[in-house]
Amino acid sequence: MKITKLETYTVSAGWKNWLFVKVCTDSDVDGISEATINGFIATTETAVHELAHFVVGKDPRQINAIANHIITTIADVGHIHRMVMGAIEVACWDILGKTLGVPIWQLLGGKHRDSILAYANGWYRTERTPEHFVKIAKTVVAKGFKAVKLDPFGTAKWFSSNADLNLAYDILHAMRETLGPDLKILIDVHCRFAPSESVRIAKKLAELDLYWWEEPTTIERIELTNEIALQSPIPVATGEQFDKVGHFETLARGGHVSIYQPEPMSLGGITNTIAAANIAQANGAWIAPHQSGGPVATAVCLQLAAIVPNFLIQEHFDPFNEAWTRELVTWTPAIDPETGHLPIPTAPGLGLDLNMDVVRAHPYDPNAYFDTSKKGWEKRLGGGSKRG
Repeated sequence: MKITKLETYTVSAGWKNWLFVKVCTDSDVDGISEATINGFIATTETAVHELAHFVVGKDPRQINAIANHIITTIADVGHIHRMVMGAIEVACWDILGKTLGVPIWQLLGGKHRDSILAYANGWYRTERTPEHFVKIAKTVVAKGFKAVKLDPFGTAKWFSSNADLNLAYDILHAMRETLGPDLKILIDVHCRFAPSESVRIAKKLAELDLYWWEEPTTIERIELTNEIALQSPIPVATGEQFDKVGHFETLARGGHVSIYQPEPMSLGGITNTIAAANIAQANGAWIAPHQSGGPVATAVCLQLAAIVPNFLIQEHFDPFNEAWTRELVTWTPAIDPETGHLPIPTAPGLGLDLNMDVVRAHPYDPNAYFDTSKKGWEKRLGGGSKRG
């Protein structure tokens, strides 16, 4: 079996573009994956085709050799380069699983679990008021979610005004009071606060019993996040923007962060994410992979949820995207209303394929990107001027 070509498909989901990649072979088996990164879809798509010559003609079942060749042949390794590696690597795992008739998790030693706890994200597409957030949060809980994540801080950057901070507190307080003590409430800071400000705000919010404090400050220096974790009364989570396994080793050396958030595609695929999980396990930490892309990336995370023993919880946007996005693929996970869990895929490979008619019906939109500096970003209407 040989790889004959790489195909790419860009899809606008309204607030973000998704990039799907297909590794085609000279047999009747092809593999799919995803390489979604906010604001750089056209750039990443170009990179896939620019690097295709490194893999065309190779046996897709030699997964580790192919991934290593992509990433070591060119010295200047960056985030998008790693995304291309991840997309091709995952598609090759998909091919191998389909060829052998088993899910990817079976190839990697079998599963630890049949499902994984999920937390909702992308659900708060509404006005930034306690009343609106609570109203939408009730519908999320009604779907079966036992955990929700949000960023309640508006457009605050580096430092927050008292008015902005009080509104964020009121939103979270209203959610806690209305939805009760058992709901896990996770906070995404989106790297927006200066270190001292992040600690100050975390202390103000501590009484609300928050599950984690994500990306609390700039990622320019990993050490800063560990210093915040030492002082924060809320457990700190980070790692979604890391594009090298070694970044997690640096994080582990700090010793104060116990929730790692690898983004499988940014990190180079399944093998590298397992490596990050092993670093976490060796340091008594857990992983909670980032996933704000499309449904193929969701399937990648669920394959990992099956095999990684120290897998904590999975981010889940899918139910809150446009309804037609559920038709993009042949399988989507349904939340269990009793447990708040997502099932592990059971079909061969990734467990799903693309519906090409739906893919073609929603082409790339240059205005589809996510911008937290723009007032009203919570509505996720896209970042371009035409979307207001």
